[in-house]
Amino acid sequence: MMAKRPGNKRTTLTKAERRAETLERLLDAAEFLFSRHGLYGVTLRDVAQRVGVHTTLMHYYFSDKRHLFEAVITRRAGTTSSRRLDALDRYERECGGSPTVEGALRAFLDTDLDLYIIGGEGWRNFAAFGAQVSNSQEGAAIMDLHFDPVVLKLIGILKKALPGCSDADIFWGYDFVSGAFMHVLGRTGRIDRLSNGVCKSEDFAAVKERLASFMAAGFIALCGRPAKSARTGSPRKKVGKHVLGVVRKSVRKTTPRT
Repeated sequence: MMAKRPGNKRTTLTKAERRAETLERLLDAAEFLFSRHGLYGVTLRDVAQRVGVHTTLMHYYFSDKRHLFEAVITRRAGTTSSRRLDALDRYERECGGSPTVEGALRAFLDTDLDLYIIGGEGWRNFAAFGAQVSNSQEGAAIMDLHFDPVVLKLIGILKKALPGCSDADIFWGYDFVSGAFMHVLGRTGRIDRLSNGVCKSEDFAAVKERLASFMAAGFIALCGRPAKSARTGSPRKKVGKHVLGVVRKSVRKTTPRT
């Protein structure tokens, strides 16, 4: 009796598996193109050409570009959002009721940066795609849908870490964090040129080391101002004179004599 050959596995894909594989290829291609050219710089034909299929196949999977755009975001958004929610929940349990701004930001930012560090090209393309579309109305609307729960969770912890800080300052602080984070995820290469190669926009590990600490200091400075200073400026006169004195001394030290 002839023995069965070891490793004799099924290699023929079912129709459903072929469809799923094709869909992944289309989403990968769209994600790459969107990350380079934004929502308005890519057509269904562009995606089809990158994959090497006819444009009619695109319409089989996606009714229009909006549907494609939503599918690209939805494919990964659930993963990044749920990971950050889990990290924030875990941090809230472990901090013993005494959260810090940096601790909360590290749970929120570092958890996401880990995906882009270890997740490969696809995740980095998704990050750049998010950076591209975050400032568009279409992008903002779908970001609201997928990411509002995790952002509001972060806001809640920040309010506990900064008792007495106004809602306005905390929300503006988050907006500044989000803007800086989206710029980082865009990987434009500008910092590479500015720093003459000392810093590299691809170096998410370097960003992870610094971003939360930098942003935490901004929150603390913003929320540490006297309450009326943002409106009238009068309670900050002493602080303003002190800062002005430091600046003047610095200018005298650094300005060459003529």
